[in-house]
Order: sequence, then C-alpha cells, then structure tokens
Amino acid sequence: MSSRSESVVRRLSQLLGVALDALLPARCLACGGLVHDPGALCPACWDAISFLGPPLCACCGLPFEVEVGEGTLCGGCIDRPPPWRRARAVLRYDDSAKGLILRFKHADRCDAAPAFARWMARAGSHLLADADVIAPVPLHRWRLLRRRYNQAALLAMALGRQSRVTAIPDLLVRRRATPSQGNLGRDARLRNVRGAFAVRPSLVGLVAGRNVLLVDDVLTTGATVGECVRVLKAAGAGAVDVLTLARVVAPRG
Repeated sequence: MSSRSESVVRRLSQLLGVALDALLPARCLACGGLVHDPGALCPACWDAISFLGPPLCACCGLPFEVEVGEGTLCGGCIDRPPPWRRARAVLRYDDSAKGLILRFKHADRCDAAPAFARWMARAGSHLLADADVIAPVPLHRWRLLRRRYNQAALLAMALGRQSRVTAIPDLLVRRRATPSQGNLGRDARLRNVRGAFAVRPSLVGLVAGRNVLLVDDVLTTGATVGECVRVLKAAGAGAVDVLTLARVVAPRG
C-alpha cells in the first residue's frame, strides 16, 4: 500500500471513530455515565474504587496497614503456605467493585476486558515479566453455554495481547460441574473443587518447565485458583503465579 493510500485509510478510520463516538458515546464501566474515553471510570466511581498497592504480603498480596520489610509474609501464608508462588490483584472486592465485576461477569460487559487487563498488567507487571504462558481459570461447558463467555478467558486473552505473553484460553479444563462457591466456607470450597480441574491432555507439553500466570476475576479464599495451581504443578509447571482483577481483603487463615 502506498503512503498516500495509508494516509487515506488512517483518515477514514479517524472519521469512523468520531462517528461511532457520536452515535455510541463512551460510558463509565461502573455507573454508565458519560466519560471521555472507552473503558474508563467517571471521577466519582474512580474515587469509590479501592485500588491495591504496597505494602503487600509477598506471597498472597494481602495489603498490610503499615510499611513492612520486602518479602514479608502475612500470618495466613506463614501458617498455611499456598500452592502458588505469588498472587496479586488490582482492586479490593467491596461494594463499589462488586457491581463493576458482576456487570462484566453476568451482564455482557465484555467491552470492559481491555481496560481491566490494562489495570491487571500494571498491578502484576513483575508477574508478567516472569511468565511464559497465561491461562484462565476455566468454566464447565454447561455453565459456559449458559453464560456464553468465560470472563477469566477474556481477561487472559486481553492481557496476552497487551503483554505479548502467549495466552492459552483452553489450557485448563473443568472436568465436572461444581456448585457455586458463593455461600461456602473455606473448607467446603476446598472440597467442592477438589479434582475438578485438569490440564488439557493435548496441551500438557506447553506446561512442563514453564512459568504459568493463572488469571481469574476474583480471589476469595484461594480454593479455586489453588486447585488449578496444584494441577499445573503436577503437570510440570516450573512456577505458577496468580493475577486477579479483585480480591477479598481478609486473612487467608
């Protein structure tokens, strides 16, 4: 294509973008109010979101209230070390973040995935730097049919495009349907997901000796991601880190 043709294409793309912005103005991901750019939050919603940052537990990412030394672990990770190497999250899962995530998860707000992935790339930059492969926590096929998409897979694929780390949406499979974890305690969650996941047999060769970044929307007790991590390590993964959009801020123990 000549430089003149490329210039015309760019100009047409710009005009098309202006037209689409006029017809479909950008909306806040949380409240639906008008914003300047797609995938943004309005100032009020931005202020209401609790973004997580240091000081954090070096292992599970639990935020500390005071400054601590580098490499410090929380009591839960000391008492009961998790199977993953490191876990990080962008947001505190509270009332403000809950609506944002539930709309993405259940209300077809798939357009939010690129913005969420940008946030995750910043929060987990050192995890991405060590990752060879990105994999999402899978849904069972029947739940996937009902929901029509796996929100963790959307995040993983968007994160892969932005970081240029290979994302494999079907690296893990959910071998059996499990009841919702929502109203279960930690021990019940562990029992619920035990044996529920496996590495897809045809893709086992992509795991052995490689560092895997496991992606999900919310880290609660760590039961689900923990079971996925154990499966990946059993398949020979060198190390597994966990990156989520949000996490419940409560001691793991």
